[in-house]
Amino acid sequence: MVIGSLQHMATGFGRTILPRLESLVRHCVMFYFWLFKSQTVDYYNRAIQVFLNSPVTTPACFFFCENDPMCDPDAMEEVIDLWSRRGVTVVTRKWKESVHARHLRRHPEEYMSTLKDFFKLCNFSLIRAKM
Repeated sequence: MVIGSLQHMATGFGRTILPRLESLVRHCVMFYFWLFKSQTVDYYNRAIQVFLNSPVTTPACFFFCENDPMCDPDAMEEVIDLWSRRGVTVVTRKWKESVHARHLRRHPEEYMSTLKDFFKLCNFSLIRAKM
């Protein structure tokens, strides 16, 4: 999940795609967001609100890191806190350093351990046994 400010995402996109031209890419992305606001920004904001206020209370698992250029870890922790206060069981794994959307490759043992714990919590072993 990517959550945070548009500025954070635009900066992260620049760092990820063309680090040498980060500033130019960031400005182009922000212009794109402005130009296609109803197809990008408005849609993103509505989607985040639906996600934050979801009536679904099944357990959730989040993987994230502090150095993610796309996703703001503080915003992610706010989501986790909000869901936890609503009674949702949330399993998380946060790394100081990792790579956006490549945590499994960077931290395979910790990732798999957290995922197994989440599956146990959800009692997925029973589902697997029935298959």
